[in-house]
Amino acid sequence: MRTIDVEQRRARLAIRHGLSRPFDTVDDAAGSMVGLHASDPATVYLAARARVRDFVHTDLEGALYERRSLVRMLGMRRTMFVVPVEVAAIMDEACTKALAGGERRRLIRMLEDQGVTRDGARWLRRVESATLEALHERGEATAAELSRAVPQLAKRLAFGEGKTWAAEVGVSTRVLFLLATDGRVVRGRPRGTWISSQYQWAPTDTWLGAPLATWDHDAAAGELLRRWLRSFGPASATDLRWWTGWTARQASAALAELDVAEVRLEGDATGYVLADDTEPVRAPGPWVAFLPSLDPTVMGWKERDWYLGDHGAALFDRNGNAGPTIWADGRVIGGWVQRTDGAIATKLLERVDRATIARLEREAKRLAAWLGEVRIIPRFRTPVDKELTREPGPPASPGSAATRRRRTQRPR
Repeated sequence: MRTIDVEQRRARLAIRHGLSRPFDTVDDAAGSMVGLHASDPATVYLAARARVRDFVHTDLEGALYERRSLVRMLGMRRTMFVVPVEVAAIMDEACTKALAGGERRRLIRMLEDQGVTRDGARWLRRVESATLEALHERGEATAAELSRAVPQLAKRLAFGEGKTWAAEVGVSTRVLFLLATDGRVVRGRPRGTWISSQYQWAPTDTWLGAPLATWDHDAAAGELLRRWLRSFGPASATDLRWWTGWTARQASAALAELDVAEVRLEGDATGYVLADDTEPVRAPGPWVAFLPSLDPTVMGWKERDWYLGDHGAALFDRNGNAGPTIWADGRVIGGWVQRTDGAIATKLLERVDRATIARLEREAKRLAAWLGEVRIIPRFRTPVDKELTREPGPPASPGSAATRRRRTQRPR
């Protein structure tokens, strides 16, 4: 069995994720990453900036809203992604559609239990039909606008009664979620700036010019896994099950669709690569990157020690959401935040050499300049994020004395 060691995995990550050698277009970046995470609106822009040469936010807006070569959709692990249109159909069949059945049954039960209707299934079919009709008439609309056109969408449902997180949710939220998981609607332009999360909705067939392409389920699962292994392989069975959200049986069936090779990973673990991808790649030169929270690279594997080390507790929240991370040569070495004055504050968790510090300082300045007057606040707060946010005084640059005192570990 061929061995692919940590250094080789880091070299593959650097090249295939566009971190050491930028992509020419945002479409190339999204395709190579099998989608850019988009649960936090800012993430997808910052992830693209880190990977695309001379990227400006209008590049992504053009692909999403004008050319519509990219589309924002729910996908793996119930996570929002920005993906190429051809990947959207694959992802929809392989992962998204499986969410619909359980969510539909849950909503029907809530409608009936909370006295909205006696026949939840019939009521829901009618409301979905009316919502689609209203969308086709308008082209695009927000949930609030649709609720005025379809009054049933304005009804409120309670959930989590007796829990600390108890709340109410509008029926519009649940209905639009179901229509999206069925592939019948997609998120269009946001209201406000590019960091806004209030999206308009549009019928899939009119937004993209046609419905999503039809795929056989097994073929779609195999193709999704093939694309992921091309950029993220080698990966363990645990990694691929986690990234896709599949069961062990589903993952095994998808692997059976492909010509793969087993390889030995660190700790004598077994990983998988495509059969034509076993040869080593040449390591790139030195590189650094400031990646956003929930970036597709840091969230690309479940077993992360080979690039994250023991920094998970500092850089992830309790629910497993990654905060903003600093990378050097294929490993995570710290975290960063944007201060209210726009400066980039950093905390290094490993000792690095002076050349790396100089690269980090330059990149922090470039990132601050790129953001300009925009202020980014990650949705998921991590210990490093909280520490840097509350620190008084000017931001600590990677080369400052304060930062040097924090470097207590040697590079891995």
